Amino acid sequence: MNNKEKSRYARQIRLSKIGEAGQQKLLDSTVLIIGMGGLGSPAALYLAAAGIGKLIVSDFDQVEDSNLQRQIIHRTQDIGELKAFSAKRTIAELNPDCEVEALDWQLDDDELEQYIQQADIVLDCTDNFPTRFAINRACVKQSTPLVSGAAIRMEGQITSYIPDSGGPCYQCLYKPDFESTETCAMEGVLSPVVGVIGTMQALQAILVLIGEEENVNGKLLLFDALNMEWQKVTIPKNPNCAVCA
Repeated sequence: MNNKEKSRYARQIRLSKIGEAGQQKLLDSTVLIIGMGGLGSPAALYLAAAGIGKLIVSDFDQVEDSNLQRQIIHRTQDIGELKAFSAKRTIAELNPDCEVEALDWQLDDDELEQYIQQADIVLDCTDNFPTRFAINRACVKQSTPLVSGAAIRMEGQITSYIPDSGGPCYQCLYKPDFESTETCAMEGVLSPVVGVIGTMQALQAILVLIGEEENVNGKLLLFDALNMEWQKVTIPKNPNCAVCA
């Protein structure tokens, strides 16, 4: 770590759980973030600010004016641009030392596994169950930690999968054929709610990367924004899970 990095990340280095060794782990890490919407926006910004060495950001959608209410990595002038490249530019403005690879197409199963294999941890910031299930399957297959978040209306949730820990995966929560027709477009979402969940995803990723994964493994955090309450639920591993059993 050079003097410039020591100065930039000084407030983190002072933490006993981080120190120079922990900060070096972050600088040496690669994080794959799938989805540059309401969850991926704060997650990417905080991870870049914290000193993650490389971010791989994946999103094939374009920025729309209705995104700007909550997708804080994009700007008004970015409307019509691909989200992956809009995000890359904003991250570069925040921390030019963070390497960013932008993926602007929908990954097929082989490509998904390829990029997950390159990452030290994956953040699922998508908004539909088929994609979440596909990401979870690939992370289990590649033995890559996964932090999955979701938010709608005035509520959100977050859970992490840690490979080879005996803990549950995302599929342990839901049946393989589970589907939901609820979307933010139909149901609405309060903008700070996705900010809270996305920021928590970044936090959990950092904890895993510095070796504090026992604090998040097998836990489902549920956020009730209206009542400002958190619930923590321990998820049992499903012995009949089609993915991780």
